[in-house]
Amino acid sequence: MSLNPSAQRSAYIGLVAVTVLWGISYVLSAYLLKGFSPVFLSFLRIVLTGVLLLAISRAQPIQRPTRTEWLLLLASSFFFTLIQQPFYFLGLQYSSAANGSLIYAVAPLVTLLLEAVFFRVKLQGRKIGGALLGFGGVLIIVVSGQSARGVSIGDFYLLIAMLGFSISLLFIPRLSRRLSTLSMNLYSTFAGMGLMLPFALGEGVLGKLELSGEAMMWLLLAAASLINVCAGWWWTRGVAVVGAGTASLFNNVPPFIALLAGFLVLGDPIEGTQLIGGVVILAGVFLSSFTGNRKPAIEAESASG
Repeated sequence: MSLNPSAQRSAYIGLVAVTVLWGISYVLSAYLLKGFSPVFLSFLRIVLTGVLLLAISRAQPIQRPTRTEWLLLLASSFFFTLIQQPFYFLGLQYSSAANGSLIYAVAPLVTLLLEAVFFRVKLQGRKIGGALLGFGGVLIIVVSGQSARGVSIGDFYLLIAMLGFSISLLFIPRLSRRLSTLSMNLYSTFAGMGLMLPFALGEGVLGKLELSGEAMMWLLLAAASLINVCAGWWWTRGVAVVGAGTASLFNNVPPFIALLAGFLVLGDPIEGTQLIGGVVILAGVFLSSFTGNRKPAIEAESASG
């Protein structure tokens, strides 16, 4: 399956947009944890995201998954929704956003290795180099900000979340062979909703459920869900076109976006070394994404199978 250059350009533009939205989402998530318990917050975001996707689906055709595709959707939802999201929010409660950025900066390397092991996708020096550059850039930003903490249980939760994120990406290229981006996002969202419901109820039974009564909190939650819809759409399409390993490199950009947003909106100072870190991150993404062999992961997987 070959893709024309315009489709690849569109995928990369979408991935850049995702990094901006995720940079905003990180700030929203940290703030929303002041009013909601972590598991229930994840569940509420999934529910609102599902409602928005369901409304969009009324205007567009939706393909029905086959039995194999249902299994892949459930597997992807299990690792992304049931593993990545709750452990990410739990990790933020006991660790720092800086530590989370460092741990997630390893995701591109993990994803590239998983692709090579399970789908026999050839490891390319440019991609490995780009992943290492990205990690180095995040490390520079974190160290310059002097906000990293020592190792804690929160870091262990964030590590589990990162692994869930990396594994969830591996299912998207195969699903995209027949299902549209909207279909994949719609079914995986509702699958994740069903998987997370028992844990959200369990949080309530254990007396740990927190539910904000402030209208502003709910407005911010709605905004975060809208971000989920837009970012999920572009992210799914990007992974399907450029591959899980290459797309995961864009996950290193949001810390730099958040840094710039803090400077432009809040007037927070930026150190020169932090700007250097941002440039290193962007160089890593450029090296891996815009040079060398651009064969889509879908095509590579078919060739190796």
